[in-house]
Amino acid sequence: MLRYMLDTNILIYTIRNRPGEVRAKFEAHHGTMCISAATAMELIYGAQKSQAVERNVAAVEGLLARLDILDLDLAAAQHAGEIRAQLAQAGTPIGPFDVMIAGHARSKGLVLVSNNTREFERVDGLRLENWVQSS
Repeated sequence: MLRYMLDTNILIYTIRNRPGEVRAKFEAHHGTMCISAATAMELIYGAQKSQAVERNVAAVEGLLARLDILDLDLAAAQHAGEIRAQLAQAGTPIGPFDVMIAGHARSKGLVLVSNNTREFERVDGLRLENWVQSS
């Protein structure tokens, strides 16, 4: 059963195995984690624009093969739209991909795992964990 939606930075830490505690939590929670298709796009983009494209694409593809990747659906879009509007009205916007990831996690009732807590803490109703700080 899915419990966690992982943010891009957690996956990068997992690929790099730094900090090692994040990789250990990744391994311990196997079968309960997923990512948003928006996160997959961010990882692929980062690998494609890197200086070691082949190596990084292979690492990303290997990691993605181990995860459930959830497509963005209408419920995720509705949550993301609400989040974006609320944060804009409050004068505290976050990046567009973070809005999509937060909306996706919230719409599915999943805990978003991220080291980017400063931005995600602004999102009402989003359950959040930081595996870096708890390491």
